[in-house]
Amino acid sequence: MLADDDTCYEVFKAHDARFDGRLFVGVTSTGVYCRPVCRVRTPRIENCRFFSTAAQAEAATFRPCMKCRPEIAPGPSLAWSVMDASRTLAIQAAQWLEQQAGAQVDASIAGLADHLGVSDRHLRRIFFTEHGVTPLQFLQTRRLLLAKQLLTDTGLPVSQVALASGFRSLRRFNAAFTEHYRMSPTRLRGGANEPDHAPSPETLQVILAYRPPFDIDALLHFLSVRAIPGIEQVQGRCVRRSLRAGAVMAGHTQAAAGWVEVEFMADTATRSARVRVSFPSTLAAASGAVLASVRRWLDLDADPTAIDAALSDLPGPPGLRVPASIDAFEMAVRAVLGQQVTVAAARTLACRLVARFGEPAVTPWPDVNRLFPQPERLALAPVEQIAELGIIRGRAGAIIALAQAWPELALSLQQRQHPEPLIERLCALPGIGPWTAHYIAMRALGWPDAFPPRDVAVLKAMNQLTGTADFRAATAHAERWAPWRSYAVLRLWNSLTPSAFTPPPIAASGLSKKARTKARSDVPEKAP
Repeated sequence: MLADDDTCYEVFKAHDARFDGRLFVGVTSTGVYCRPVCRVRTPRIENCRFFSTAAQAEAATFRPCMKCRPEIAPGPSLAWSVMDASRTLAIQAAQWLEQQAGAQVDASIAGLADHLGVSDRHLRRIFFTEHGVTPLQFLQTRRLLLAKQLLTDTGLPVSQVALASGFRSLRRFNAAFTEHYRMSPTRLRGGANEPDHAPSPETLQVILAYRPPFDIDALLHFLSVRAIPGIEQVQGRCVRRSLRAGAVMAGHTQAAAGWVEVEFMADTATRSARVRVSFPSTLAAASGAVLASVRRWLDLDADPTAIDAALSDLPGPPGLRVPASIDAFEMAVRAVLGQQVTVAAARTLACRLVARFGEPAVTPWPDVNRLFPQPERLALAPVEQIAELGIIRGRAGAIIALAQAWPELALSLQQRQHPEPLIERLCALPGIGPWTAHYIAMRALGWPDAFPPRDVAVLKAMNQLTGTADFRAATAHAERWAPWRSYAVLRLWNSLTPSAFTPPPIAASGLSKKARTKARSDVPEKAP
């Protein structure tokens, strides 16, 4: 819900980046809509109309600004909640449509309603109430903005841009683009700015934005100490990694393997709060999925102002992000490997697993040369082959069970629904308990309100900060941080030195020997 026009105008005049992606300004004298960070001359208030989404602005016949580029704005960063079921359904519907933006499928209202388990009529009503446009208008806007981004940032032929942004024919793409933006795709490309650093023809580069502040150093450190040699590399302000086939499109293993590089661009007057995403042209057809995965991976859509305000009683600099994952299966396997071992030991085990079951990768960097194993290969692996890598037999069995169940689990991840069904399915697998299931949901699903149960590191930090003495009290105390408890967990982990971590005490009362063993194996000795 937008504030009154006077307040929105003050935000626009101040170029307030906190509202980037949450406020758009349509200028009636030009027919263009802008982000609040746009640096063009500020129009008079009587010429401004304010919208909470780009889709609303385009439904009102405004076209996107060529300078501030609404297509690169961060997403809405809506917290997950069960307090308002209709609003939650509308948010899930928008997330599903975002995923379909670059897919070569007909996203019908009936299919979306069936996916959410509601009637067509109910879906249309709640979607319009929340987003101010119909589902098909929302999808059309996302596809056109993706096309504009690819036309501006890459040298892809217009025919490939059409396919990559979800249009099944070049004719339909040209017609839709011209109707909405009042120029042809080729004309827009001719007027686009030259990139500040030209990639090779085999590489695509796309710009994404985020809301400051952003604790970039903390995020890069988190990824660096966990990077699997051969899979991932952090160098300077860049993160580089390989992508196994199907990694960014859950359930679609036929999608090509490849790589991705993300570089945090230097802060200047015109390039602040941006990242440059590079990936091979062989992934052009999956451009939408790659960019959505990068946004989720690096938490680019987070609203740091709201999060920092909710966690003001916890230590740490502003702008903390919770890294998700660009490969959910890899993240799930690594969560199992991290049970009861240090971060360094878990990385060593993951490296051995990649060396045995992964495949060679071709990337621009000699140190990024392996692909994480496919679920299908680990599903068929004898437990002995995994255990002989130094992985406890029980965890080897858990990895195999996880790989065998992955087709169903990948569907849960792809649907972007609430985490409870995914957690329930994970806990039903051998060797995976509540802590591991919550951690997987936190990072593979991008759940902002995870609070993994019986986390000894969290309890240690809370005891030092608040005097919290037991897990029940810690869980109750953490309610004040909802719906951002994932960020609270990371702040608590960061508040401890490595020597502060100790093995979790497991109460024997009421638990069998088998249950006590499972509990110990599920909670990590150090934060994974």
